[in-house]
Amino acid sequence: MRITTNVYPKEQRRDAWRFALKRLSLTLDEADEATLYGELIHFRSSTNIDFIRVTGTPQSWSIDFREQPQTYWLAMILDGTATMRDGAQEIRLGDGEIICGRGDSPVHLAFAGDNRSLIVQVPHSELSMRLKTPIGGTPRKIATDTGTARVFAGMLRSLAETISDITTDQARPVELAFPEFLVTSLLDNAPAKALGGAAGMRAALLERIFQTIEIRLSDPDLNYQQVAAEHGISPRYLQKLFESINDSFGHYVKVRRLERCRLDLRSPLHVQKSISDILFEWGFNDSASFSRAFREQYGISPREYRKAQPQEQEAVELLRRGRPAKGERVAAKAGPAADEKPSDTVEEPEYQAEPENEDDDSCTATTVDASQFTDGQPVRHHHLPVSPETVHWGYFSKDLKPALHVRSGDFVTIETLTHHANDDPERMVSGDEGAESVYHWDENGKAIERRGAGPMDASAFGRGPGEGFGVHICTGPIALEGAMPGDLIEVRILDLKPRPSGNPRFAGKCFGSNAATYWGFHYHDLLTEPKMREVVTIYEVEATGARMPTAHAVYSYRWTEQIDPSGVKHPRYDYPGVPVDPATVERNYDVLRNVEIPIRPHFGVIAVAPAHNGLIDSVPPASYGGNLDNWRTGPGARVFLPVQVPGALLSLGDPHASQGDSELCGTAIECSMTALIQIVHHKAAGLMDQLKDVDYPLIETETEWVIMGFSHPDYLKELGQDAQSEVYKQSSIDSAMRDAFRKARRFLMTAKQLSEDEAISLLSVGVDFGVSQVVNGNFGVHAVIRKALFTS
Repeated sequence: MRITTNVYPKEQRRDAWRFALKRLSLTLDEADEATLYGELIHFRSSTNIDFIRVTGTPQSWSIDFREQPQTYWLAMILDGTATMRDGAQEIRLGDGEIICGRGDSPVHLAFAGDNRSLIVQVPHSELSMRLKTPIGGTPRKIATDTGTARVFAGMLRSLAETISDITTDQARPVELAFPEFLVTSLLDNAPAKALGGAAGMRAALLERIFQTIEIRLSDPDLNYQQVAAEHGISPRYLQKLFESINDSFGHYVKVRRLERCRLDLRSPLHVQKSISDILFEWGFNDSASFSRAFREQYGISPREYRKAQPQEQEAVELLRRGRPAKGERVAAKAGPAADEKPSDTVEEPEYQAEPENEDDDSCTATTVDASQFTDGQPVRHHHLPVSPETVHWGYFSKDLKPALHVRSGDFVTIETLTHHANDDPERMVSGDEGAESVYHWDENGKAIERRGAGPMDASAFGRGPGEGFGVHICTGPIALEGAMPGDLIEVRILDLKPRPSGNPRFAGKCFGSNAATYWGFHYHDLLTEPKMREVVTIYEVEATGARMPTAHAVYSYRWTEQIDPSGVKHPRYDYPGVPVDPATVERNYDVLRNVEIPIRPHFGVIAVAPAHNGLIDSVPPASYGGNLDNWRTGPGARVFLPVQVPGALLSLGDPHASQGDSELCGTAIECSMTALIQIVHHKAAGLMDQLKDVDYPLIETETEWVIMGFSHPDYLKELGQDAQSEVYKQSSIDSAMRDAFRKARRFLMTAKQLSEDEAISLLSVGVDFGVSQVVNGNFGVHAVIRKALFTS
């Protein structure tokens, strides 16, 4: 949730800001109405930890969770300074400093200048049994200059910077680590008095023991003698420490392992794993015993818990650390329905072999969950690798045989290759089995002969089979069960990661290519000699590590005539996948020094099959999607496409590490990637209001709707039998802008029930139009409609 005062008239901003804060238990005390600005972004994790980033001009407000006393809260100053007051103390807080307290301990924060802060509210169940020395009634400052607290502060700051983009799945590591970091930060270097004297020191030792156990939960041989030796105490003393909290070492380890299994069972990140895989990963070695223990702890079997609808999962009593109270144990045993076996009955193991993929596709499929979609059938997780059998190069067709069959709600891990990998085959092809299989080309032929929708005999220009009339390597197509013309297909892009180099020389590194080519907007407008040149720049894509992901140039070279393995000469970059001979080019390593490009991974091509006979060039986009080249189709996005043929026949490709609006020189940072997607079927008869009139590609992010317009929205119908040639001659930004305007107007009138006059005014004052690309034959303009414009 994101709220900003800028969407309100000036005279309404104070009341709107007060209301927005109050919804999250923050009370506005003082603010200058004439200069007031505020932005609030709220994210809730799957374990109901609330993260709230507040940005504002000078003002003061109070943190007051007394209506939710069974919580803990934490506040971190991200920018600026603040003065914290409660009934007993006044504390000055600087940039990066943290305070925390219980829900029944309100505090007042006053900011003298512009400021940003992060507020975290933690449910009692997440900390109460973990923190054996409870946070006292008085709010407490945590020093963040050294030790664990410094690392904790860095994690919180990074989370705050990405809070508007983070997804529930991406936040899971944070929510798992958060209690450990908070507990350790509170205990680090705390004096004995603050910990409660000798008893507090024993509790602090217990906390360190808990941390050791957490680190080694997956070890099935974990025992109390090992842990005691690690902390320099006797096994008997360790047992007494657990007795002091009415628990035992064995029971504590068991419930912590159960909780980790429970989290993995409900996580989409682990949908491909069987229940047996999960329980063995967390140190259990017997499925029947695990099933009994899980039912006793949660009142439901593991399989039933995994199948449960989200609302049913939330109703399950969440584990708290330590032995459950008597009342809780009774409630848990009373939980199963009357017709189920009692929890103390010996059960057969509930883990069955995974069913084979009934569709006989060149992929793997695992039944993983109960469907929330059309027919109640299980949702599956598929893996679709790249190979000559699972990709098509440079074209779409309604006659292609599906590489995979899915049902609505199924997850797919899909591999995609850039068609520019042979710009540096050493870095992007060599040693990569999948890439080598697709790119294989020697004097005897190619693994994939057709590259493009042109003639196979290369009778048009002599470049090669398909003539490069379409260039993208597309993985698929994927057939969606039950999809029919008039329906919508929704592609949820859950994750997208660069494909590492398979060459041991570049182990762990990822690379991409940017080619400034003859089809680029710049090509006939060059200043320096030699003009009419084509230049390739190779980038390293740094997608891991603590820093924000970036790319930097490694080297560049001018294209020189290349002779492909079939003996055809290519004086220009005119045919996809031609291997560049490094001996024929001069590499310039002094390129874009001191420049880093933030990566924003996305798919350039997301397409259903067009309802058109023959092969369709993959380059010009249209109503069926295709080569959209809009960087907003990255993780967290949902892309809606109108189905044109039975089964939809979805293909994805042209993965990019980064691209600017316009894709000016002809390409982005073209980089092979692997994605996790979910495919959802929306039948025509059941479309919600905002989707009822969608007959074009629509992108939805957490904060925006992005309407895609083209010079020719349906060029295959508009331009006649020579459409695939004429579209390159007749496109303009003016006509693309006109199409984007008309679609955005229609969207606002249909989805938001605005009148035409209201829609036109809003489009002018609140909607951003941008140039998606000017290099794909059918030029693209998009309209970005911010969801924050609408207050209800």
